Amino acid sequence: MVSRIDRGPVANWWWTIDRWFLAAFLSLMGLGIVLSFAASPAVAERIGLDSYHFVTRQMMFMLPALVVMIGVSFLEARQVRRLALVMLAGSLVLMVAALWFGVEIKGSRRWIHIAGVSIQPSEYLKPAFVIICAWLFAENARRPDIPGNLFAMILLVAVLALLVAQPDLGQTLLVLATWGAMFFMAGMPWFWITVLGGAAATVGVTAYTVFPHVAGRIDRFLTGEGDTFQVDMGREALVRGGWLGQGPGEGTVKRILPDSHTDFVFAVAGEEFGLLACLLIAGIFAFVVLRGLGKSLSEKDDFSRYAVGGLVVLFGLQSIINMGVNLQLLPAKGMTLPFISYGGSSLVAMAISMGMVLALTRRDPLKRMTIGRTPLGRPIEAG
Repeated sequence: MVSRIDRGPVANWWWTIDRWFLAAFLSLMGLGIVLSFAASPAVAERIGLDSYHFVTRQMMFMLPALVVMIGVSFLEARQVRRLALVMLAGSLVLMVAALWFGVEIKGSRRWIHIAGVSIQPSEYLKPAFVIICAWLFAENARRPDIPGNLFAMILLVAVLALLVAQPDLGQTLLVLATWGAMFFMAGMPWFWITVLGGAAATVGVTAYTVFPHVAGRIDRFLTGEGDTFQVDMGREALVRGGWLGQGPGEGTVKRILPDSHTDFVFAVAGEEFGLLACLLIAGIFAFVVLRGLGKSLSEKDDFSRYAVGGLVVLFGLQSIINMGVNLQLLPAKGMTLPFISYGGSSLVAMAISMGMVLALTRRDPLKRMTIGRTPLGRPIEAG
């Protein structure tokens, strides 16, 4: 146990960190390992790999993700901005490179191989983009002579253009929605609300018109006709699980569900552990988002307010999209469930994002009541 009178960096971190956030993130990571054991062996066996191939890799990714999250949570706000700037520049370069040299999977070029490791640059782009836009919005509010809002719009257009070029329409809408929420927090005028609303509608109509696979997914969602195998099986898994589930390892739908370890891991959780387990998972995500929004509202620093709010909105929207697809409430879209779905880039990038949340919500160590206690056991105020 770390003593309250210890003034070292680890003690300062422990007594200033939001331990409710930390507990929620660690819980989701633990659930990710459990559900990897439940969902991935069937997929591995179906494609001729060792039964625990994906489990082993998920655990290999989980350790550096945990180290990265804790490490980032030690940073100060200025250091978080510097890290985000480096990540943003690197991610943009890699996304451009992926368009030319990346691996094409299902018609999209979103991944690039570096030193034998497959990386999805857009996953690392998202938290960096949120932090830099938060800084630009904050600078615009602090110094109106700096066109921070304009620079944030230019950055948004550049990022959306790269995402559409891949193409990755799901991430495009996720980034656009998160940016809009941050702009709203920054006091967006009604003129821009109207403009952005029209732009979002235009993007949706254009995507439906230009990209056949987007039109197909929306049509299948609205009419129920066509190839709806995965979403139908996902819903079937949830129905079979009932309230308490079939039991660990007793699920059957996962054996024929192609993406049961990634996009449909939530359905596997429902089949084997029941709807109560699904409600628990959804409750943890909701807790993080609501606590994060509450923290952002209480922040006096504009940058921290916009950054924390943007990161938890990104976190919440991504989880809503994944669970909504599993429940057939949204059109099918390949979006991972944060900390739970299999995937190295998604896991490490999300760890960086939530490490930033932990860093930006830490209490001021100078205000700690840490220098001792009176004989009656009451804390003595520091300073």
